[in-house]
Amino acid sequence: QVQLVESGGGLVQPGGSLRLSCVASGIPFSLYSMSWHRQIPGKEREMVARIAEGFATSYADSLDGRFTISRDNAENTVYLQMNNLKPEDTAVYYCKANDFRRGAYWGQGTQVTVSS
Repeated sequence: QVQLVESGGGLVQPGGSLRLSCVASGIPFSLYSMSWHRQIPGKEREMVARIAEGFATSYADSLDGRFTISRDNAENTVYLQMNNLKPEDTAVYYCKANDFRRGAYWGQGTQVTVSS
């Protein structure tokens, strides 16, 4: 059974930081591309950051370098460090594992709220 479990979301003031974690089980984690996505109610889910099996990273243009994705294959975990958070970063954040041969899996999401 494949599981992706996100954690680390919460309420933070503008300018603050959060680190999201996603622990995967049931898949050969090191063989999967991992990514973070976010969704605001009424809007489409958008990709925030991706890290490939070979650790190459890519980010949404709108982030201005504020977020950093990383992975620890020994812990089957992918992280999203979010700095200088803005109210517009408020969303549900989802973790995704993807491999073109093995398929894609999503976590259940974690809420991030940026508000004073």
